[in-house]
Amino acid sequence: MSNKKAFLFDLDGVIVDTAKYHFLAWQKIAQQLGIEFTPEHNEELKGVSRVRSLDIILNLGNIQATQEQKNKWLIQKNDDYLSYLVTMDERELLPGVLLVLQFLKENNQPIALGSASKNARPILEKTKTIHYFDAIVDGNDVTNAKPDPEVFLRAAKLLNVANENAYVFEDSVAGIQAANIANMNSIGIGDAKILHEAKYLFKDFTFIDVSFIEALIN
Repeated sequence: MSNKKAFLFDLDGVIVDTAKYHFLAWQKIAQQLGIEFTPEHNEELKGVSRVRSLDIILNLGNIQATQEQKNKWLIQKNDDYLSYLVTMDERELLPGVLLVLQFLKENNQPIALGSASKNARPILEKTKTIHYFDAIVDGNDVTNAKPDPEVFLRAAKLLNVANENAYVFEDSVAGIQAANIANMNSIGIGDAKILHEAKYLFKDFTFIDVSFIEALIN
């Protein structure tokens, strides 16, 4: 395995802001069950699988449910979430991320997606960014949710890059922890107080200078 570098991106909150749609869909379920579900609660679901997210919400209301009930709510949540994505296009891309993707592509750097989302491919297609990615690993490909590093380990393997040469863009605590556990270089995108475990930290992609990316490549 060579010393080549690779760049791994989470999806929600890094490339696009679909967190707001997840929040609305989960809030609808919570309201049906008489559970108060706030934006602060939603922070706990970042980078977490759909199944685990439902368990967290049910725990908020101390609600016991059968697997049949859970399955029904999981389907409803996904249907509601997908209905919000119908009108999605490249305007949903977060500021600055496209410039970073373009720079990496122009410099022939391997790029992968490592996301818990099971809707990653249609979102990348709708935002016209799917062609930037040499590998896509999403919720359909992995068994374990972050902070388990499975999603990033699979992505690095597909790109044939050593873990220590992989740079991971993440907006969630679980995602940063997953990158660190995998012995990769974590780049936090978001609040410094929340993502303090990241090796590098930026408020958003507009704060990332080309010279920073060049230094990582070289």
